[in-house]
Amino acid sequence: MNNALNLIIDEPLWLTALQDVAETAQVVFDKTLAFAAAEGKPSFLNLKKPLNINLSLGNDTEVHRLNRDFRNMDKPTNVLSFAAVDDDDFENMLKQDDVIELGDIIIALETMQREADETGISLHNHFCHLLTHGILHLLGFDHQTDEEAEEMESREIAILRQLNINNPYEE
Repeated sequence: MNNALNLIIDEPLWLTALQDVAETAQVVFDKTLAFAAAEGKPSFLNLKKPLNINLSLGNDTEVHRLNRDFRNMDKPTNVLSFAAVDDDDFENMLKQDDVIELGDIIIALETMQREADETGISLHNHFCHLLTHGILHLLGFDHQTDEEAEEMESREIAILRQLNINNPYEE
C-alpha cells in the first residue's frame, strides 16, 4: 500500500527555517498513520486502501485568509485541517475510490515560529506536533469536548514519543 503525502511549499522561507522539512514531514506522516493503523482507528483504515494527504507549508497571510473564509475567525492560526471525513460524500468515496483522499493541512510558518519561541521548544519539534495534530484531524479525531481533547492529546503524545519528542502539553 502506497500512502502519499503531497507536499507543497508555498512559503520559500520554510526551506531556510527547517531545511529537512520534507523528510521530517514524511516521517511524521508514516509514524502517525502506523500508530492509527495499529490502533485500528478509524475503521476505514481496515480497508487497506492507500491514503493521500496534501500538506501545504504556507505563511500567516494565507492561513489568516483561510481561517477567516472557512472558520469565520479573522486571525492567523498555526495549523488548519480540511478533513474529507467531514464531507457528506465520504462514505461513498470510501466504497468507490481506490485511494482514500483524507484532505488538506496547511501550516503557517510565522505563527509556528512565534509559538516555538514563546514555549522554548525547537521549531522541528513544534512542526512535528502540528503536523501530527493535523493528520489526526484528517483521520476524524477532534477536540471539541474535554473527552475528545484528552483522547486526541494522548494520541499526539504517544506518536511524538515515537519521534523522541517530549510531551508538548507538559508545563
